[in-house]
Amino acid sequence: MAPPPRLPAGAAALLLLLAVASRAAADGNAVDVGVNWGSQLSHPLLPKSVVQMLKENGILKVKLFDADPWPVGALVDSGIEVMLGIPNDMLEKMNSYGNAQDWVKENVTSYGDKLKITYVAVGNEPFLKAYNGSFMKTTFPALKNIQKALNEAGVGDKVKATVPLNADVYVSPDNKPSSGAFRPDIQGLMTDMVKFLHEHGSPFVVNIYPFLSLYQSDDFPFEFAFVDGGKTIQDKGGISYSNVFDANYDTLVTALKKAGVPSLKVVVGEVGWPTDGDKNANLKLARRYYDGLLKKLSKKEGTPLRPGKMDVYMFGLFDEDMKSILPGNFERHWGIFTYDGKPKFPMDLSGHGNDKPLAGVPGVEYLPKQWCVFDDGAEDKSKLPGNIQYACASGDCTALGYGCSCNGLDEKSNISYAFNMYFQMQDQDVRACDFDGLAKITTKNASARGCAFPIQIISAAAPAVAGVGLSAAALLALLMVLV
Repeated sequence: MAPPPRLPAGAAALLLLLAVASRAAADGNAVDVGVNWGSQLSHPLLPKSVVQMLKENGILKVKLFDADPWPVGALVDSGIEVMLGIPNDMLEKMNSYGNAQDWVKENVTSYGDKLKITYVAVGNEPFLKAYNGSFMKTTFPALKNIQKALNEAGVGDKVKATVPLNADVYVSPDNKPSSGAFRPDIQGLMTDMVKFLHEHGSPFVVNIYPFLSLYQSDDFPFEFAFVDGGKTIQDKGGISYSNVFDANYDTLVTALKKAGVPSLKVVVGEVGWPTDGDKNANLKLARRYYDGLLKKLSKKEGTPLRPGKMDVYMFGLFDEDMKSILPGNFERHWGIFTYDGKPKFPMDLSGHGNDKPLAGVPGVEYLPKQWCVFDDGAEDKSKLPGNIQYACASGDCTALGYGCSCNGLDEKSNISYAFNMYFQMQDQDVRACDFDGLAKITTKNASARGCAFPIQIISAAAPAVAGVGLSAAALLALLMVLV
């Protein structure tokens, strides 16, 4: 076979320049911030469409909470960096090295170079006080086994095992960053673990939630919760802090220094602001928080104790209507996108302040435009309280609480909202709009008083089983209107 004709030197140079320019244009859309992609939705979106949306918005880092091959498969050949997750209920299993080897083989090395895995998250906030020590004995052995398996599989140099931890693993007696230390009950364990992370080049992944500081205490200074807030606190050495994110981060930095690993890399695995489910969870405050955070990140200013670029993952990508609401009704409303993949508010992920609507998830299809509402003409209303309780327990009434987006509804609309949410989550099954004869289906949009009654999407997966927990606050609000 004859060799292909040689290009003139000028033409070859031009092609090279065009290739470089094309690559630069593609990279120009990329942003440094990552995002958490959760899976606790009754009607998940098609992963391939989600990945298309991520790339269109320049989001090239994703943190997952498991290794489900459905979303992971969609990330293959995408160029997006991936942090895979091992759920807490698998930690004990990973205490067997053989199981750890199998997990790495199935979920890491099987993809070869087609999947850009950077980290394996072993557990998720396993030392949370609310778990009462359930994972205290299994987390560190699992971490060591996964890292060993990664090393022996020949990928340990580029894929690091770590453990995402809640900020409650460290404390400060006087609320000053300079007094930071690991929690007394886990100090020895944490010291051993951070030294292991340091030895293997793995980062400390921490979840920081300024919103929760505000939610958990009415005395917490409101402005201090925001990156652009005006409230400041003074610390040793003339250092001052103008927001709780920086103060919390540096409390960890101090704790790491005391544990003997002052230079250990820190990754913020989760940070964000919910948009519903609480008086301080709304679109206005969420937009304010993200605007301040993203501008801070773009400046690469870091914190007083750790100046420089920060590695951060926003929480989260979508609202998740199957999440537990034990921490609060806001848990289902952390997304920067709605349940159907629409952006909630304009953002500039690069942090330059040029806010614009993000690209939504393409190709989303919806169920028919019909709603399940309270039938005011029903004769026997004695079973109404029990049916409202059932609808909220198996649906989602988190928008009905005090200060929430649907708090202003009247009695009938409150009941209709509860019935409709259950109806939609059950794929508009006619049997899901009965409630002992108290409900009816209508084609008239039931949205009222600024409260949207959603139409559910056609799920990209098999229908999930309902039964996601009762919102006591929302239920109480509903029942009160009946008294």
